[in-house]
Amino acid sequence: MDERAALRQLAATLPHAGDDAAVVDDTAITTDMLHETTDFPAGTTRYTAGWRSVAASLSDLAAVGANPTAAVAAYADTAFEADALSDFIDGAQAVCAAVDAKYVGGDLDTHSEFTVATTAIGAVDESVDRAGATPGDRVVVTGGFGRSAAALRYFEREAFDAANDRFQFTPRVDAGRALAGSATAMMDSSDGLARSLHQLAEASDCGFTIDRAAVPIADALSEVADDSEDRWEAAVHFGEDFELVATVPAVEIDTVRAASPTPLTEIGRVVEREAGVTVDGEPLADRGYTHG
Repeated sequence: MDERAALRQLAATLPHAGDDAAVVDDTAITTDMLHETTDFPAGTTRYTAGWRSVAASLSDLAAVGANPTAAVAAYADTAFEADALSDFIDGAQAVCAAVDAKYVGGDLDTHSEFTVATTAIGAVDESVDRAGATPGDRVVVTGGFGRSAAALRYFEREAFDAANDRFQFTPRVDAGRALAGSATAMMDSSDGLARSLHQLAEASDCGFTIDRAAVPIADALSEVADDSEDRWEAAVHFGEDFELVATVPAVEIDTVRAASPTPLTEIGRVVEREAGVTVDGEPLADRGYTHG
């Protein structure tokens, strides 16, 4: 089975297994695992690996409206090298500092390939899950889509400086906190915008109508895309961008925009389930990144 089928199985005993982070009382916690063969293209520096690994977990906290406090990582490699380990820690500390959290350690082990498992915790005042979108709500997103797709193309061209720069991202913690008091549903777009919309639709038992022209696309993708269709495909279906996708009551749009240091873009609205997930009136395919 793939990752989504596995999550559906887990949901029978763990109802919130599909949410980005678990919330227990006023604490949010999340964990992620990344592997060299699937998550770190050839040319990825250990600094970028440290940044991106920890950032993935911090993004999960942002997606439930949490304020990150600390992160740890289990670092495994075929052998330990002093410079590689130091660079990894530097990257992990840097991304934590970017969101006012602390990197506080972890574990070391040997493995058949470079692998990182990260855990992050944060404090929650008002948490948001994926199940509350209501017809009439507006769909908002942070940032632009396609930065990681652009990074991969730079890796393939062995333009490693450009690739590593675009592979690092700042978790949208500030926007998550700004949205937490108003959003009816929220998640990060690690599996791609299209798949995220389908996941939200499934969790909230709703549909979405999206305005293609309104979807923000990262400048980095425009540097490498072949044409407008290639640009759209990479932006919407590739995934690994870690932007936030949220639904907000129409009357709250101005409030959340004013509260969020990260710009928010309205790209559509929530509709009844029967309408499905569409872009400009046409079905949006449920394609994106899937583990397994």
